[in-house]
Amino acid sequence: MKTPVNYFAEPFSFSVENYHRMAETGILSEDDRVELLYGQIIPMSPIGKFHNACVNRLTQLMTLLMHGRAIVQIQGPVVIGDRSEPEPDVAILQPRDDFYAAGLPTAADAMLLIEVADSSLEKDKHLKLPLYAAAGIPELWLVDLTRSKVMVFTQPTEEGYAVLNEFDRNQDIHSPFAGAIPAMQVLG
Repeated sequence: MKTPVNYFAEPFSFSVENYHRMAETGILSEDDRVELLYGQIIPMSPIGKFHNACVNRLTQLMTLLMHGRAIVQIQGPVVIGDRSEPEPDVAILQPRDDFYAAGLPTAADAMLLIEVADSSLEKDKHLKLPLYAAAGIPELWLVDLTRSKVMVFTQPTEEGYAVLNEFDRNQDIHSPFAGAIPAMQVLG
């Protein structure tokens, strides 16, 4: 028997609304480590001790640096369009009196996103980085724990970020938004 043409052509693509409904009805639980990228529900990598320690350092550092200037969100959702809701490790968001109780932050609210990567490096580079650039996120840090580097991406375009600066543990990270920060404070 011949398979009909285009029978397997397109997987089902979820909207952010579908994704939220799945959580509300219990199809997805709080324990499910997934995020919505390009309409697909993608598993998130487990968080190891070095990843966790780096996020903890970033939490402390960014909370001090951004006090009164921005909201520091840790491993929370940012809605990007109607088909993506990634959960960056750290999001520096526009300040709002309600702290985003009235609605999740969107790409327009994000001033700086930080992804910490060890086993997730390829996914972050090839899935999330283009998504963030196309959404116009002004600054993205990719903390590469395997190479002990911090990559700072700026000047987003539809095709990706136009500028990449890499910093190793003995340098100061130069960030348009956060200023100069010793990389050692991030990498440990």
